[in-house]
Amino acid sequence: MNIGILGAGTWGMALTRMLYNMGHEVTVWSAIGEEIDQLDRDRTQKNLPGMVIPAGVKFTKDIAAVCAGRDLLLFAVPSVFVRSTARQAAPHIPAGQLIADVAKGLEPGTLKTMSEVIEDELPGKGAKVVALSGPTHAEEVAQDLPTTIVAACADIDAAETVQGIFMNDVMRVYTNTDIKGVELCGALKNIIALAAGISAGIGFGDNAKAALITRGLAEITRLGEKLGCHHKTFSGLAGMGDLIVTATSRHSRNNRCGYLIGQGVPPEEAIRQVGMVVEGINALEATMTLSEKYDVEMPISHAVDRVVHHAADPAQEVRRLMNRDPKTELF
Repeated sequence: MNIGILGAGTWGMALTRMLYNMGHEVTVWSAIGEEIDQLDRDRTQKNLPGMVIPAGVKFTKDIAAVCAGRDLLLFAVPSVFVRSTARQAAPHIPAGQLIADVAKGLEPGTLKTMSEVIEDELPGKGAKVVALSGPTHAEEVAQDLPTTIVAACADIDAAETVQGIFMNDVMRVYTNTDIKGVELCGALKNIIALAAGISAGIGFGDNAKAALITRGLAEITRLGEKLGCHHKTFSGLAGMGDLIVTATSRHSRNNRCGYLIGQGVPPEEAIRQVGMVVEGINALEATMTLSEKYDVEMPISHAVDRVVHHAADPAQEVRRLMNRDPKTELF
């Protein structure tokens, strides 16, 4: 397969190495020229120490070149850049192009998922967009550690094609036709990971973390079902699986950012110290809008929003959560 990759961050480069080592021809593009020069010259990615980029991987600063004649285009840019990248690439993307997207987020204002954003910028092209999501830290994929992921698309043939491209001895790929649910999980689990990090930063223990993960999944599921998603998606890899790894792993930038905030570091400074995009913070605005629009109770997400955007005291927000009206777990 001939694959073009849009984005040269940690996830994009970990997948680049994996796909090339599987025998695919891979070309990588980035909007940042200096990044392309460094990667091409040094064959290393600064946030993936120890990973060597194979000599056969090609790099380009020409977006037309990375889009031309590809069996698959992989969008691996942060969610905030998906629309601008799709708009820039659109004139060079042929009709019927198979596209996979690994960005996880919701667009403020439009409330669209990343696959919907890409499709929005490719009107009339008949592109087949597949969302790839699951418990997949780039740091582990870069070391060939066992990983599972979901290829989601309403078109099962497109999902199965992507499944075949990515599946190997260390990457097991499942399919799911509930692309909306898969993408919703990918965006909202980052918010719950922020909450778990904040809790740990305050000094709370594993009991609190388990509660946040479990009840966080409950509120993500409530919203998803209200939007017509399949309930089994939320107990699968894109839901429960990705939430567990993002809320507990040392590799999780959302968890690290939350930890700093819990220790009293202002959110903007916490983001700066993490040094990479914190998708959970980017997803808050759209999540708050969806919660209100569809009248879905999401107390943990709202608490994180108050801490991040309204300078609320994290410990006070925990007390607020603990003192909510008594409820049954079944609803």
